[in-house]
Formats: sequence, structure tokens, C-alpha cells
Amino acid sequence: MTSSASHESISSGDIESSALDESNVDTSDQSHIEAITRDNSVSLEILDGDAHIEVEKLPSVLYETTSDESERVRNRDVPPAGIGQKIYEIDPTLNYYRGHLDYRYEQYKRTREEIDKHEGGLEQFSRGYEKFGFTRSETGITYREWAPGAKSATLIGDFNNWNPEAGAMSCNEFGVWEIFLPNAADGHPAIPHGSRVKIRMETPSGTKDSIPAWIKFSVQAPREIPYNGIYYDPPEEEKFIFTHPRPKRPKSLRIYESHIGMSSKEPVINTYTNFRDEVLPRIKRLGYNAVQIMAIQEHSYYASFGYHVTNFFAPSSRFGTPEDLKSLIDKAHELGLVVLMDIVHSHASNNTLDGLNMFDGTDTCYFHSGARGYHWMWDSRLFNYGHWEVLRFLLSNARWWLDEYKFDGFRFDGVTSMMYTHHGLQVAFTGNYNEYFGFSTDVDAMVYLMLVNDLIHALFPEAITIGEDVSGMPTFCIPVQDGGVGFDYRLHMAVADKWIEILKKRDEDWLMGDIVYSLTNRRWKEKCIVYAESHDQALVGDKTIAFWLMDKDMYDFMALDRPSTPLIDRGIALHKMIRLITMGLGGEGYLNFMGNEFGHPEWIDFPRGEQRLPDGRSIPGNNFSYDKCRRRFDLGDADYLRYHGLQEFDQAMQHVEEKYGFMTSEHQYISRKDEGDKIIVFERGDLVFVCNFHWNSSYSDYRVGCLKAGKYKVVLDTDDPLFGGYGRISHEAEHFTTEGSFDGRPHSFLVYAPCRTAVVYAIVDSEMEASNG
Repeated sequence: MTSSASHESISSGDIESSALDESNVDTSDQSHIEAITRDNSVSLEILDGDAHIEVEKLPSVLYETTSDESERVRNRDVPPAGIGQKIYEIDPTLNYYRGHLDYRYEQYKRTREEIDKHEGGLEQFSRGYEKFGFTRSETGITYREWAPGAKSATLIGDFNNWNPEAGAMSCNEFGVWEIFLPNAADGHPAIPHGSRVKIRMETPSGTKDSIPAWIKFSVQAPREIPYNGIYYDPPEEEKFIFTHPRPKRPKSLRIYESHIGMSSKEPVINTYTNFRDEVLPRIKRLGYNAVQIMAIQEHSYYASFGYHVTNFFAPSSRFGTPEDLKSLIDKAHELGLVVLMDIVHSHASNNTLDGLNMFDGTDTCYFHSGARGYHWMWDSRLFNYGHWEVLRFLLSNARWWLDEYKFDGFRFDGVTSMMYTHHGLQVAFTGNYNEYFGFSTDVDAMVYLMLVNDLIHALFPEAITIGEDVSGMPTFCIPVQDGGVGFDYRLHMAVADKWIEILKKRDEDWLMGDIVYSLTNRRWKEKCIVYAESHDQALVGDKTIAFWLMDKDMYDFMALDRPSTPLIDRGIALHKMIRLITMGLGGEGYLNFMGNEFGHPEWIDFPRGEQRLPDGRSIPGNNFSYDKCRRRFDLGDADYLRYHGLQEFDQAMQHVEEKYGFMTSEHQYISRKDEGDKIIVFERGDLVFVCNFHWNSSYSDYRVGCLKAGKYKVVLDTDDPLFGGYGRISHEAEHFTTEGSFDGRPHSFLVYAPCRTAVVYAIVDSEMEASNG
């Protein structure tokens, strides 16, 4: 941490409201954005200088919540930093790196102490949105912005006819600019709800109009590229009020990863309201208990999948209004679904017109300067996590989404890039601890990750944090007070890459030991979220598992009234097996990207035009088509298509996990990895999984080991005709154990193991106890 509070922090007493003389403020009714009701789409239309935003009209009757959650959160304390030594008990190997790890923890403790001393603690520090940006009191609106590089600043917008002389701002010693706009004579706020606003600054690189960094909403006008910052402060009767409590944190996380825009069956940008009404019930029915939503933070480039964020506190306007998003989350809570947000704190959009880049005319405001502040592969800016105001901004941003929108946690994007100065680029992590603890580790970023996990778990005890890390950083999912980074889960990214590697090989070359090792290679006492394929594989130019397996045959042979092909038969069988063994062995939580549950046949191709490269070459576009930027849920629902069987299997798999909770069972034992038979047998909880990956060999009276004696029965079978299989397994058969060690287990029983089939067996007594419970 290179900066100190004395240079860059502000405390509650540092900023005084500098009210302007009322004669200098234009309080007349200027052009502004008015809410009008037509449909539930969102657009910005410029007509004769007036901007109008179309929004869905909110229900006239809203129920009051029984308690003020935000007030309860304010009353919670963030416990003081612990001693940070338990990591050495959990992993004694870390003792060789005590110098680095103890230094990291001391930097974290020092930062906590500075925040306590100058800001009143993490709880107050993380409420930056109550001080920065636009805040309204009974007497008027205060706008504050941190822009230390600016020479002068004025607030301009519809409310003052974009007159820079009317909104001059004053600056304090910390580079914080401020203006107070008193209410109009009739008591109305000086800036009407929906007005376009920007801050104009004289900077070292010239005059610059920027969208306020803490803006709560921004929209793009038709036929315009830049976004407009919107003063968002609806009247009380239009504000959405949450009516349903947050669900309890599930023990086993089954996550349905979603993108609002492409979640429609039609070739359009879908809306928060349509997702709420049409997709959430589907997610619930499929048996998932959490929905993870991508692309929430505003991003000007749709095809970035939401990862080039321009406005960190603003929900994307292309899907609807902030109230629409709140309604979506409240509905999810009513259904018992946890709502996770894909949050981006690893980098920011390179845009200078509507993002943070060059915000105050310098490249050092929120980011590192020069090459260190630029991610060449992502074409984006990299935060300076050692900067006091960057900490305030990002910590407040995490809290904002949890407090204001009632999200239940986050999947933090790009954490590997944050933790290392090389950002993980062109680095093959081998697991050698020297790769994690050295000069390439960004300690400032590590401290930020510890702080944000500290904050989230203290103020929102049920909240979930998942970190996207491909490197395998030790201590990643150990609590901060024990010396860890503090995440609840690591996203187990290596598994999806392994499946791609395997799918490129002949069936004969699949190694059972390699599959098992890849699925179980994770750190002790550090939980993982596993997935068989990522959303990136669904993008144009890549291949999903279904497409790797079945290729173009998916377009012609997925109807049940047409003969299948060997490629389709193989693909449908292995698609189910891959998902089941991934969930069974790969982690303590499972994630699926929407559509993959039924083997979505087409990739995602965002609307785009022709792109001209600097060397004169061109990349053809798709005429800005949305045809491939949607999810064909109708294919999975159609009982006359083979996609339906894949979807039915996924639903059954989720419900079996719900019933038996095998992902979070402490008991896991792999009893067989037979390279000749191509069979994997393992126990997870009270279940026994038998997976036969052989392409044509089926085995009768195949003996499998087990821990518990008794009678076993089939609870899930990939070969079930309901799932597009051939029904070779009898679900009525009873399998009784015999005494005697087999495959290192005290008991065993005989099964029929057809080729390319995975079967899950449960002991009958265990099932009865579960149903009675």
C-alpha cells in the first residue's frame, strides 16, 4: 500500500457542503428524461432536445418490508483482524514462504488500521456512495467527485442547459470536487429524476466531459455511441420495495449462469422483466438453487459479455431500469433462489468518453500508469489497488450491489489477473509454490481481495464469494483471519479445459486416471465450484461439449422421428456422463451456463458489423444480427427432439444432488480407475457412482466396492429412455452387498455396467432416512 490517508483519504469531517448562491443555479424545468409507459423495453430517444426513456410502469401497490436490512447492516461491526497464522497448520508447506505471507498479512492489518483511524472502520469506508456521486438531502443535492488531476470542474446537464458557468465546483485538498444545488423555490430538487448529467473538467490533456464515476444509471441514445449519465432518483411511489427475504445460503451450490440479454428464445435483447417471468421459473424447475447473472454492471460494448465495465454502480440499461432488476432479484428470492452477480473488479473499460479511463485527464486516477495499467490482451485498464480512493470505490461498489439490490454474493471475475503483475498471461502454472509467492505477486491486489472478503462476510454473513482463479493460489479459500484470501469458493477452471483436451482424443486414448486426477486435484479445505464447460466455449469460433461430440449432425438428426447416427448416439451418451462425473467428483458446487443443460446446438455470435484491421484486412460481420445471440430453450422443451432428453437428465441430476447432498459430503473415495475396462467407480456420501466410458464393452455381474453394507438401488441412470438412453438398466433390481474386501472397500455388490453409461446407486436404508428427514 503506497498511499496514505493523509494524502488521499477523506473522512466524514473532511468535506463540508459548499452551498452555492441560489442565483447561480438554474432551477427551471429544463429538458430531462421522463419516465413514460409503453412496453418493458428501454430506449433513449432524442426529440427536439428532449430525451425520453421508456420504462415498465411499476406496480401501484407495493408491500412494505418487515425490517430495514440496510440499517441492520450498518449496525454490524467488521471484526478486528486476526493473527493470520492458521494457514501454516492447514498447509505446513507454507512455512517456507512465511516471509511473503506474513508481509502480506501485515499489509492487510496496516490498511485495516488506517481505515479504522481515518475513516471510522470498514463499515463506514464502504459507504462511499453516500458521500460521492449524487446525494440528496431535504435541502438539495450534493455532488462530489474525486478527480485530483482536474484543474477545474463544473456540473453540466439538462437541468442547467449544459451551461458550464452555472455549475462551477470547488475542490478540497484531497482532489475532491463538490457542488451543492439547493432545492427550487417549490421544493423540487434542482436536478429532475432522469436528467442527463456530466462533469466537465479542464485537465492536463484538455477539456473533458465525463460521466460521473459514481453514476447510478446511464443510457445510450439511439444512433449514438457514447452513453449519457442519468441522475437516477425516482419518487418514492416509483421505487421498488423488496418483499421477500434472502434465502439461506445453500450447503450445496448448484449455479445456473445466465446472461440477461441473450436469455430470450427470440433474436432480441431480453429484459430483466422477461427474465424474471420466463427464465427464473425454468431455473427453479431444473433444480438449481442459485442464479449467477453476467453483464450487470454497465458496459458500452455488448459483445464484451459484460467484462468491459464503464459504469460500476449502474445496472445495464439495455435490459431495463434499476427497479426492474430489483424486481427480478425479489422474484428469485421468492422462488428460493440465491442471486449471485458476476462482478468485475479486475479491470475496466478502455473507453474515455463513458468509462473511468483518463477520467480526470490523467492515466493515474484510478489505474496504474503506463504499461502496468494496461492489459494488452483484454484492451482494458488495470486498477491501482494501492490507491486509497480506489479501495473506497471498489469496496463501496461491492457493498452497493449487496445492499441496494440485495444480491446474495459475487463471482469475482479475473482474479488471476489481479493477483499477479504478469496477470497469468503466457504463464503455465505448475503448482510450484514459488509461482505464487514472489515479486510477480501484486500484494496490493491481494490486500484488496482480503479486505473485500472481510467486508462482505462481516456485513452480510450469508453472502457467498467465488473467485475466478486459474493459478491455484494457496490460501485462496481460507478465511482472512486465518491468513487466507477469504473466498468461499474457487472457480475450478482447469476441469473445462481438461474436457476439451480429452474430447480431441480418440475414445481409446481416454485415460481414467487422468480424468479422476483432473477432477480431484484441488486444495485441502478449499472449496471449489466446478463446471464441465464455460460460457467462453459457447462463443463463435469455439465449441461447446455438445458440438465437440456431435458437430453438424446436431442440425439434422436430433428429431426423434428420424434415425440417429453413431455420432449422435455417442454424443448424447457422453454429454450426460461428462456432466455427472464432473458434478460427482469435481467440487463442492456445480455451475452450468444456460443452454448447456440440453446441449445448445449453436454458438453465441453477438451482433457486429464488418471490422477493418490496421493492416487493411477486414473481418466480416453478421449484419448486426441477434439470431445467434439468444438461447433456444424451446429445443430443450420439445419432447420430440433429443435435446429434451439431455435437459431431463440435467434436471434429474440436480434433484438427486438436492436429495442426497453428495457434493458437500465429507466422504469421497475412488475405488477403481480401470484403464482396460474404462471404468471409474467412486463413492460420494452414501452414493456409489459407476461410470463405464468404454465405447462398446458392457459388463455383466461387474463387482464394485462400497463402504456400507446393505441393499442398493439405482437412483440415477444416464441410459434411462427418458434421458435419450436405451433402458439397459433395470431400476427394479436390488443389489445386495457381500462381505469381504474388494478394491480396498469392506463390502461390494454386483451390477450391470453398459457401455457409455453412468449409474448412481444409493443404499436403501440411507434413502429411507433421507426421505423421513
